[in-house]
Amino acid sequence: MPDKTDTPEVRARITSDVDAPDKILYGLTFRQLAILAVAAVIFYGLFQSLRHTVPMPVLTGAGIVWAGLAFGLAVGRRDGLPLDVWLAHALRHRRAPKALATAPPAAGNLPGWAPSATGATAGPAPLRLPADAIDRDGQIRLPDGTAAITATTTVNLALRTTDEQAALVDGFGRWLNSLTGPAQIVVSAQPVDLTARAKRLAARARRLPHPQLAAACADHAQFLADLAQRRDPLRRQVLVVTRSAQTDGHAARRVADDTARALGGLGVTAQALDAGAVSAALAAAVDPYRAALPGQRAAAGRPVTAAGAPAADTS
Repeated sequence: MPDKTDTPEVRARITSDVDAPDKILYGLTFRQLAILAVAAVIFYGLFQSLRHTVPMPVLTGAGIVWAGLAFGLAVGRRDGLPLDVWLAHALRHRRAPKALATAPPAAGNLPGWAPSATGATAGPAPLRLPADAIDRDGQIRLPDGTAAITATTTVNLALRTTDEQAALVDGFGRWLNSLTGPAQIVVSAQPVDLTARAKRLAARARRLPHPQLAAACADHAQFLADLAQRRDPLRRQVLVVTRSAQTDGHAARRVADDTARALGGLGVTAQALDAGAVSAALAAAVDPYRAALPGQRAAAGRPVTAAGAPAADTS
């Protein structure tokens, strides 16, 4: 019986970007070749129609400029997108209405003396959001299903042994294989407002019973205030968004709970977010350059109340 150790090891090279398009010719993709071909056909048509009226040096210079623009459009990239796709998005954004409203007023509700809004003075366009509502358990309702968010920490593979790294990768692979729908891992860096934390600590230091505790709290508050002035502190946030095709029930929430348990076995701290935490995460995603407010946001449909002060005894 042949020894398995004598079998030569076979290694396969896999590109880091599995979604990268295939190269067809001269290291160019089909999309890039199509752009260059269309540009060549357009210039050839212009050349045939203008060669008898325009001097040849002018056509040659125009051809060089046209070729440079076509090549830049074909191979250029901006913000991680091909340049032609980026320009198409920019044109669509330019033509899209900028004034949006969740419920624009109907034309029939205007009084008789009000002029009709047309052209540049038209009212706001309807705002179409990808999410319809957030349930109390943190489940996001989408037009084609539901989604839930799980917040998790990270693990440092560089500090683990080879066997531990293999075990972690195997556990992460088991979680990926358990998914029945699309999932998204969002890693973001958000600013932290240390000034507000320093003010709260300074105010709390004056209420501490022991002088040494108050001095330590005030010293830490001063350290946070100095750090906020000298640096721009950031915090890393890792969110795992899982989706379900079911629009009723709590399928997405169950997937988020399963995700938290599966990732918890890898040595990280994972927790499925409730309605308030989901609202705060979405608000931070809309405005990522502003420091998040402390605490959670109120869930949709839940009244915001505060406990009233006890009435004074006048008897």
